[in-house]
Amino acid sequence: MKTLVYNIGELVVVGPGPVRGEAMRSPPIIEGAAVVIEAGRIAWFGPADRTPDGPFGRRIDAGGGTVVPGLVDCHTHVVFAGWREGEFVRRIEGAGYIDILEAGGGIKDSVRALRAASVEELVRQSRPRLERMLAWGSTTVEAKSGYGLTADDEIKTLDAIRRLDSALPMEIVPTFLGAHTIPAEYDGRSDAFIEAMTDGALLRRIGEGKLAEFADVFCERGAFSVEQSRRFLTACQKHGLTPKIHTEQITRSGGTHLAVDLGAASADHLELVDEEMIAALKESRTIPVVLPGCSFFLGSTPAPARRMIDAGLPVALATDCNPGSCMIESLPLIMSIGATMLGMTPLECLVACTANAAAALRRSERMGAIARGFQADLLILDIPNVNRWVYQVGVNPVAKVIKAGRVVVDHPGTA
Repeated sequence: MKTLVYNIGELVVVGPGPVRGEAMRSPPIIEGAAVVIEAGRIAWFGPADRTPDGPFGRRIDAGGGTVVPGLVDCHTHVVFAGWREGEFVRRIEGAGYIDILEAGGGIKDSVRALRAASVEELVRQSRPRLERMLAWGSTTVEAKSGYGLTADDEIKTLDAIRRLDSALPMEIVPTFLGAHTIPAEYDGRSDAFIEAMTDGALLRRIGEGKLAEFADVFCERGAFSVEQSRRFLTACQKHGLTPKIHTEQITRSGGTHLAVDLGAASADHLELVDEEMIAALKESRTIPVVLPGCSFFLGSTPAPARRMIDAGLPVALATDCNPGSCMIESLPLIMSIGATMLGMTPLECLVACTANAAAALRRSERMGAIARGFQADLLILDIPNVNRWVYQVGVNPVAKVIKAGRVVVDHPGTA
């Protein structure tokens, strides 16, 4: 059965990622457009007066609004237990992120809460967050473990992520963040913790059970060195997990070069990235993922996204949704922050949250773009253009969310 999406005021034809540098600014826009969907994929798109003949089993009226690819949130910690608003207040009063961490708070509070939660409780707490993300237009969301930090608790988290993926009409991509921080029982023994998190039985269970696609590590002062990060990611690679890395957030750790060396899918944060690192990223397949919501939340200096784009890099944006350093679920809000704090244009922000974010999840061959044969993940926006979306901060113009050709969110009273 074919579906026709018609009466599209503007169709923003984001091309397949990665989209680099200057090209991020200017995806083609077709005014007065239509899209044909067949078997969950984009079969045709173009000017409405050239729409191929039906029959169409379903017609979806876009109401003269804007149609864009579904958003891809390529870096989140959305599956967690408990809350950390007390820490939020402590930071307002002057405590630093590392100060809180070294005092036993921060991530360690989330570790205690997750260990005390059942898998069912994790699903119950996390599901509403993901449903709100979907309503804001995120059709694909990466979700990391990393608050369990024992074999059983990391598996519990990955199990919860798999259950949520099965239960919700969105794609949830699992990442094993076994090296997120050093739990209390390993204080002063970080090498022993890396050894525990790279235990062959644990990694076989994750790899053979397809509980995760990616492995991630926090390469930072107070967490893990470059050499420890290399040992962790290399061990995970042997079990089929593709590397990712948190790096250059608080100190210039050098993890960006490790990401390039290992062929990581992405290097994330990059607040302190330098010209040498930018040059290395430009010669690699590793996608730079910028998390401006974290800088907004912490009051810290954001990553130099403008400089990276001008250097020809395919920058991606993500929420970094987590209970401590960025309790933001809305990727469109991140787009607005990207515009105001990073100097990115609205169209650059859109490309960063679609084509380039899909590339950061190694899915650029099937999502994140308006292209024939691509998965029909589409948003119908009740606004005349993308500029309005990013400009009108905090207002949700998403009228319909289409995932793999099926309407999964339909806001009444809109297009």
